[in-house]
Amino acid sequence: MLKEERHQKILDLLNIEQKVIASDLSQRFNVSEDTIRRDLKELDNQGLLKRVHSGALRVGPPITDFNYRETVASDRKKELAHKALPFLKEDSVIIIDGSTTNLALAKEIPQDFRATIITNSPPIAMELAQHPNIEIINIGGVFYKQSMINIGVQAYKQLRNIRADLYIMGIYNLDLDAGTSVPTTQESEIKREMVRISTEVLGMITNDKFGTISNHIVGPVDDLTYLISEDIPDKVRKEYSKQKIVLID
Repeated sequence: MLKEERHQKILDLLNIEQKVIASDLSQRFNVSEDTIRRDLKELDNQGLLKRVHSGALRVGPPITDFNYRETVASDRKKELAHKALPFLKEDSVIIIDGSTTNLALAKEIPQDFRATIITNSPPIAMELAQHPNIEIINIGGVFYKQSMINIGVQAYKQLRNIRADLYIMGIYNLDLDAGTSVPTTQESEIKREMVRISTEVLGMITNDKFGTISNHIVGPVDDLTYLISEDIPDKVRKEYSKQKIVLID
């Protein structure tokens, strides 16, 4: 088998199985593990997968402009938002960080909903500005334009003085072994602090984010109390049912 053909088969398997193991690939293709490791390194260098200790995962979606991402899969994000609404309790303290799915949720919150909402996302704060019964606490800091969020030391220090009932985490990538991950160090630090100060954590993801990874780990999957998705594959459902997560689709 030519190297190029083997590379394509590895990518095909990765799309189907979400993760490939070097030792398994060695047996499937009847080549050495060293050969497979070189294959994975080449594919990683091309940005086609992400190497991990035992093999490789699907690479997460590229970092794109927030306004562009807001237009992608908007109907699917709205459906996820509707599923999340029952978990928002009145008279509670809720953190909602920045993501286009979380913005979709903010747009669905009833006009008369009563709560304190803490956010580092100016678009979410603006969306909730006309809700008369929502007290909005803005987390300041350095404005990261690509994700439309505030990050940095100031944001981190402000969060240290807060306790929340629920944190709605915007999720870039999710893998059972690697956990949740994001493209930037500072965002991962802010998310970790939001998890730490919250009693429960809820995440919403479209099903194409399962089995993907970025460079900066936020934390293990069991940081999540609730995970809302769509058309969850049976294999994924079985794997995640072993974790302490309420899985909803």
